[in-house]
Amino acid sequence: MRPPYPPPPERSAELRRRFAEEARSERPDLSTLCLLLGAEADGALDEAGMDTAQMELDRLAGQLPFRPGGPLSWATALQHLLGEREGFRGSPADYQRLESSLLHEVLRRRRGLPILLSVVWLEVARRAGAPVYGVALPGHFVVGFGPQEQQVLADPFDGGRVLSGSDAELLVAGATGAPLHPSMLTPADPLEVILRILNNIRAWAAARPERSDVALWAVELSLLLPSHPARLRYERAQLLVQRGDFVDGAVELEEYAELISAVDEGAAERVRGQARSARAMLN
Repeated sequence: MRPPYPPPPERSAELRRRFAEEARSERPDLSTLCLLLGAEADGALDEAGMDTAQMELDRLAGQLPFRPGGPLSWATALQHLLGEREGFRGSPADYQRLESSLLHEVLRRRRGLPILLSVVWLEVARRAGAPVYGVALPGHFVVGFGPQEQQVLADPFDGGRVLSGSDAELLVAGATGAPLHPSMLTPADPLEVILRILNNIRAWAAARPERSDVALWAVELSLLLPSHPARLRYERAQLLVQRGDFVDGAVELEEYAELISAVDEGAAERVRGQARSARAMLN
């Protein structure tokens, strides 16, 4: 197994308990959730390492000018600090690395996926008092500054480049082939951001069958969120069977079949058949 290596079971259980507690709190903290996720991925990330990451975000926020002005001034200040001085940005190669989805590694390497670089922008800007929020464009996460009528978008993956309206339209068209719709520009809440990060990790692992361990913990963290797609339970069951845990996988398949039987009995029966096949592998 290639690094990063997961934590031992006792540490993992504690991290998951804290992750679920934070996700269900009145105001979930994005950086805390990202670091708990990172510690589940990387057993080398201990409490001191998580504190160090938070302190680095604090340090970066302290480098920003005091309330530089309106939304464009904030976006420009973040671009100068994080993109130019600190060197945060992304490249196509970053999509091939699990570390690109882990906040502590993004802070260390100054490289990551669009959504993790956006988390750095969000957390630094928030600490400095900026009117900032995540914008979950299809296929490419960016950050927004200011109210809707004065909204300024910036692309942390491109070093914080300020986007024109046509830039945003091109990003969406490139990802979906569809036009930009105003609903795509609304703020994303922390739990939406975390679920999207976990979706990225699941996609990374799906292309690497030898890392089904990563796919499994990403699914299991997703299931700890207050709102998640029910089909994740089916995905977890398939992963358990794939990893040789036939009994637990069969139980999960049977429970998922019961869940969907009221709306699609045919699909439920097919899932029950998969459960029977999983149990037969024990013979």
